Amino acid sequence: MAEEMVVTFPGNLKVRADINDMTIETDQPEKSGGDNSAPSPFTLFTASLATCAGYFALKFCRSRKLETEGMKLTMKYNWDSEQKKYPVMELELTLPDGFPAKYSDAIVRAIDQCAVKKHIVDPPEIQVRVR
Repeated sequence: MAEEMVVTFPGNLKVRADINDMTIETDQPEKSGGDNSAPSPFTLFTASLATCAGYFALKFCRSRKLETEGMKLTMKYNWDSEQKKYPVMELELTLPDGFPAKYSDAIVRAIDQCAVKKHIVDPPEIQVRVR
């Protein structure tokens, strides 16, 4: 069954997405004419990539009963003004003290299973219609 998200426009440059019983609100920075009252859509995109990767790291550790206290995932990206995009997004996982070295490569492979990343690497067809 298809999922459905309904997007509405509550004022100025705010955009609201309702899906299931949840609401996601976005806005634009003041420099772009927004009120800076919520993350921008692109900020949510980058957060979805980082949190998805974090989820897969957490799931990997939990399935092996590995300690996660002190584990942290950081994402870094720099804007390329010529390309008008972020050409590289780097995820860096800081492992907790005492993390078994034998799992270092395996946790990277687990993070690579992130569904958001898979959709970027092999993007879906996006169809736009007007009604």
